Amino acid sequence: MERILVTGGAVLEGAVHVPGAKNSVLKLMAASLLATGPTELTSVPGIVDVRIMAELLRRLGADVEHDAAARTCRIDVPEEIGHRADYELVRAMRASISVLGPLTARVGRADVAVPGGDAIGSRGLDLHVDGLRAMGAEVHVDHGYLVTEAPAGGLRGADISLAFPSVGATENLLMAATLARGRTVLSGVAREPEIDDLVDLLLAMGARVEGRGGSRLVVDGVDALSPVRHPVVPDRVVAGTWAYAAAITGGRVDVRGGRLEHLGMAVSKLEAAGARVEPVEGGFVVEGPRRPRPVDVATLPYPGFPTDLQPFALALAAVADGSCVLTENLFEARFRFAHELERLGADLVVDGHHVLVRGRPGLSAAPVEASDIRAGAALVVAALRAEGTTAVHGVAHVDRGYEDVVASLRGLGADVRREVVPDDAGVPGLAGG
Repeated sequence: MERILVTGGAVLEGAVHVPGAKNSVLKLMAASLLATGPTELTSVPGIVDVRIMAELLRRLGADVEHDAAARTCRIDVPEEIGHRADYELVRAMRASISVLGPLTARVGRADVAVPGGDAIGSRGLDLHVDGLRAMGAEVHVDHGYLVTEAPAGGLRGADISLAFPSVGATENLLMAATLARGRTVLSGVAREPEIDDLVDLLLAMGARVEGRGGSRLVVDGVDALSPVRHPVVPDRVVAGTWAYAAAITGGRVDVRGGRLEHLGMAVSKLEAAGARVEPVEGGFVVEGPRRPRPVDVATLPYPGFPTDLQPFALALAAVADGSCVLTENLFEARFRFAHELERLGADLVVDGHHVLVRGRPGLSAAPVEASDIRAGAALVVAALRAEGTTAVHGVAHVDRGYEDVVASLRGLGADVRREVVPDDAGVPGLAGG
């Protein structure tokens, strides 16, 4: 086990690079299963989740070469592949469920362990299941595995309307539809930039998809797809992380590779809080205020405020000059982070899916625990405004979504280091012998 130690007081200054998006690359890797031969992805982030997905694809029979230094991943898919995604991998990363659609369409069967992942609340699979059933698949749960079986002749096109714009369901059903017989119409789909990235990959592979960027996708199934080379879209959540870190510390950060057009509402809230955001060639620059103004935030599906950036908005509110309310409309357990932020001295009250925050000039160091990827990164950022040295535990979560966050912060002038947790750490009466 490791922890990150953050000494407060740093004002972040400098430039940071945004890699390819975690929330896209994992689905692109899954989509490679739809074609026989080598698909190569570029701008691949060097994160733990990519390694987990690479191992999952290897166990399905693919030959995967992930070069973290070169930011590439080459996935060579044979003619015959497996159909079982093991529990030990799926439990570690919920995005593993994204192989469900490709396997059902390509192999005619998928056995995928019911997923685990971040502790941020309920994320049911009903939309995935209902959509696949509409396309003719039989679906049941057997000993903890979600099992799908396509009918003889393969999946067939269908009209499918999503009751909620689920990103995962949109991706799974979109991938399944590319090899289905006939036309599939997907209504009420998610509109995130990562969906557009998947559509771009599928189009390059030979899929027939109309409606990119909208809430309705029309897919005409084809007999086969071909492997391609494709760059992963930049990670808007990582870009937003650095943007909010600049505002929280009152610094100035050049977010290289970030795309402002993917951060509309998140940037609007930053500007309302007093930050200056300017586009520059190849990215954008954020200059934080001396002290942020309080801004109410409510998370919504894209293009609304992203739930993945809510912890950073909450950290910003904790040091704002006034009070505001944050509302979480997507994942009920996101506010587990709020209680850890309280340990750093934040003045807040959680009421259901709302939290009232009264800003303070600064926070105070304390040991805290990350419950998910974004909560972990937000605790590290919030600790930059805490007097003393904060120990952030559970940093394995952070590694799943961020490339060496310690090196990035040190490059921006922060006093941050990583260390192995001693066996007696945090046990009263044992530390220090």
